[in-house]
Amino acid sequence: MRADRLVAVLLFLQARGRVTAAEVAAELEVSERTARRDLEALSIAGIPVYSQAGRGGGWSLVGGARTDLTGLTAGESRALFLAAGPSSATPELRSALRKMVRALPSTLRSDAEAASKAGVADSTDWSGTALTAGASHLEALQRAVVDGVQVRLGYTGPGRPAGERTVHPLGLAAKAGLDYLVAGTENGLRTFRLDRVTSVEATDGRAVRPEGFDLATAWRTLAARMEDRMLAATVRARAGHGTEQILQGLFGGRLRTGRTLSDGWTEIEVDGPSPEVVAAQLAGLGARVEVLEPPAARERLARLASELAAVYGPPAGG
Repeated sequence: MRADRLVAVLLFLQARGRVTAAEVAAELEVSERTARRDLEALSIAGIPVYSQAGRGGGWSLVGGARTDLTGLTAGESRALFLAAGPSSATPELRSALRKMVRALPSTLRSDAEAASKAGVADSTDWSGTALTAGASHLEALQRAVVDGVQVRLGYTGPGRPAGERTVHPLGLAAKAGLDYLVAGTENGLRTFRLDRVTSVEATDGRAVRPEGFDLATAWRTLAARMEDRMLAATVRARAGHGTEQILQGLFGGRLRTGRTLSDGWTEIEVDGPSPEVVAAQLAGLGARVEVLEPPAARERLARLASELAAVYGPPAGG
């Protein structure tokens, strides 16, 4: 985008005071001719940019003129316009966006405004179920992280009743459409899915931040642990013809296909948190998939079959 590049030129001028077209070209990775055209475009647009020929010459901002976008790179400014644009953005974020747009030269505003309207965020799936059930607690947790205070967190795990615990909020992360709180606990660093948070109450206690704590590093370590748990078990099976797309949709990268057997079926392997969980996921394909091992997966399917037969089978004596 040329508008994005012009912002970069303006910021580069602001940072360096005086630049040559060659320096601009090297900074933006464009030709010197393109750099010179961009500098001239800024001048034509009414920005106080002038050139001085000869030894020690170059392009400068008259009187050291500056823009309110101090410190932002072109990529950062563009990302902010795109990120702040969706209709789901908070009022504060939309207000900040409007101020940033006004800070741009008039000739660049239309592109910035277009970028701010280039996306939309929809937090519901096709069934109408909210994907961000914990969004109501996001602001409270963001405030707790910034203020550095402990919170009493109401939280429910899968298959467990809600309980409360006091944690030290350290940061927030998003992965695969879900938001997570990274927090210190009596058992070390832990992650909490926001869609499982039932309540957030700030306390008077100060949050303890581990020495040298870095959120990105901590998140990578915690995410790796979660992924290890998600891939702790492998189920071997064979799948009938026509199940490939269904299996790929169910398991994605957790699915591995092997050789095709003489009867036309295909050997597969699926990773998951436990044999029982994988077996339950495969159960929906009925007789089109036969689980071979481990025994725990076959036993889980047998139990499911008995339970379903008891509910949906023909009445006794029928």
